[in-house]
Amino acid sequence: MSQILAFAYAGLTALPMLMHLGVAAGAPLGRLTVGGRFPGRLSSAWRALALVQAALLATMAGAVLARAGIGAAPLAPLFWPALALTLLSLAANAASPSRPERLLWTPVLFLMAAAALGVGLS
Repeated sequence: MSQILAFAYAGLTALPMLMHLGVAAGAPLGRLTVGGRFPGRLSSAWRALALVQAALLATMAGAVLARAGIGAAPLAPLFWPALALTLLSLAANAASPSRPERLLWTPVLFLMAAAALGVGLS
């Protein structure tokens, strides 16, 4: 069961990763990130940070997969920090002043957190 939950977490993580990669490429998705502070295309500095966020999300997915016995075992110790970041992201997105950001990412992050908790508790 933990492997199924880990795959679910990784699959769900692909959604914000793709959004961040789109933002980094210049897509006008500012209302879906950073509290909607920048409607449209983000500045180059924020777009660079979107690449960092995408890499962080990939590492978090790798850590959850590793905890479930799939993938790169050296990432397994990062499981609990990945879960903590998922929960913090859930709280931040649920409180976002951007309605589109709240409506899109809160359910995704809730499901990611539930899947990660399932992996951690199994």
